[in-house]
Amino acid sequence: MFEFVRNLAHEHEQVVPISVFVAILCLCLVIGHLLEENRWVNESITAILIGGIAGTVILFLNKGKSSHILRFSEELFFIYLLPPIIFNAGFQVKKKQFFQNFITIMLFGVIGVFISTSIITAGSWWLFPKLGFFGLTAREYLAVGTIFSSTDTVCTLQVLHQDENPLLYSLVFGEGVVNDATSVVLFNAIQKIDVSRINSRTSFQLIGDFIYLFSTSTALGVTFGLVTAYSLKTLYFGRHSTVRELAIMVLMAYLSYMLAELLDLSGILTVFFCGILMSHYAWYNVTESSRITTRHIFAMMSFVAETFIFLYVGMDALDMEKWKMTRLSVGTLMASFGTLVFLILVGRAAFVFPLSAFSNCLNKHPDRSKPLTFRHQVVIWWAGLMRGAVSIALAFKQFTFSGVTWDPVNAAMITNTIIVVLFTTLVLGFLTKPLILCLLPQHVTDTSDEAQGSKSPKEDITLPLLSFEGSASTNILRAKDSLSMLIERPVYTVHFYWRKFDDRYMRPIFGGPISSPPEC
Repeated sequence: MFEFVRNLAHEHEQVVPISVFVAILCLCLVIGHLLEENRWVNESITAILIGGIAGTVILFLNKGKSSHILRFSEELFFIYLLPPIIFNAGFQVKKKQFFQNFITIMLFGVIGVFISTSIITAGSWWLFPKLGFFGLTAREYLAVGTIFSSTDTVCTLQVLHQDENPLLYSLVFGEGVVNDATSVVLFNAIQKIDVSRINSRTSFQLIGDFIYLFSTSTALGVTFGLVTAYSLKTLYFGRHSTVRELAIMVLMAYLSYMLAELLDLSGILTVFFCGILMSHYAWYNVTESSRITTRHIFAMMSFVAETFIFLYVGMDALDMEKWKMTRLSVGTLMASFGTLVFLILVGRAAFVFPLSAFSNCLNKHPDRSKPLTFRHQVVIWWAGLMRGAVSIALAFKQFTFSGVTWDPVNAAMITNTIIVVLFTTLVLGFLTKPLILCLLPQHVTDTSDEAQGSKSPKEDITLPLLSFEGSASTNILRAKDSLSMLIERPVYTVHFYWRKFDDRYMRPIFGGPISSPPEC
């Protein structure tokens, strides 16, 4: 039997590995479905465990040479697997909750990444040599900080219920996407700085590059989303074929990502905001049947890509080549792994709790929704401890060439990354459901948040946008009232005026229903 498999694999070198991997992927989906109600296991854990079992079998068949069916490449991840995941996140996001909590999400997803990166970089730079782990350059230490600052919130989101905990779900989901985008943008910015002379000027240059990449990538995504919406509305593809509607949305989203990468921008940010704009405008310009199909297809593509990545991580854990290449003792390797996990815990806590308190101060208003409690903060802290696909991809991009490395230091960092991902996903992932059920009992729901989200405080619909038809004194009074609202309730005021602007100018051009006027 084994001889037959070897001969078949030799005759069809490309077809057989892909067929076997797809078969394992199908098996993973079936087992994940059967374990859906399990208290301890989720989809990512299932994929990693099945990947480990499959890797063991392949390693046995290859007589200990390799546990791989396919060779992982960071290009495979960034070009083919990541775009559908991020685009679906933007397309499926609950925009009202996301933008109502936008400041808090940006605090966690942007400022938090800088704090976490600083702590992990400084800690590893100081502790690794003391553990006997030498050979990393200054740029590589900075890269390590960004690699391990990228979170994977899938485990927590699979447990949190959006209807029961809308505030927490919105924060965890929004931070997860913004965190990944920020980590990749910061990683790319680090590759451009001169690390031979690190000083205050270098820090300002890094921040400037980050702001440039963040803003231009966002603008590109918004542009593609608006162009797609306008094209669907004016050309009306659905009158001949609903397939064209779906095709133009998928292709334009992918084109936005590839163009951003071609221009050395952040494809993650571009395709994320492209997804938000498409769901806000373009989705309403397609036929009813296409709307249902579109959401299902985007969700399916994202789900398969995520499962593919975790399945490969499980197989890669048994890659004997990297384990032999490290040349580090087991004690040194475990010590460096423990150091990284400790720095992740500290770096996460260093910004979640202070920024949560700062967010509560910003939203401190008698009519606002209830603040983030300590239990909420613990859940947010825990949700960001898991490391996943983006960390793996950034590590491969920094320490390998097309998935291969012959440098012992680089091999040690790849091995460390895989161990951290396995430990945080399996061990911490196993504990996620019991922890959340303990901190947030099922019968306790955030209905107050949802109710207050739909009925904003002191909502005054008598404050229209400035009008050329009104007198100068009237417009001055409106501006004063608007300024006082902005100072008292900045997030609500921006959201309120954006909705008025959107209804009056944007939706008539790009499509979408006019929102009903708010209740007083």
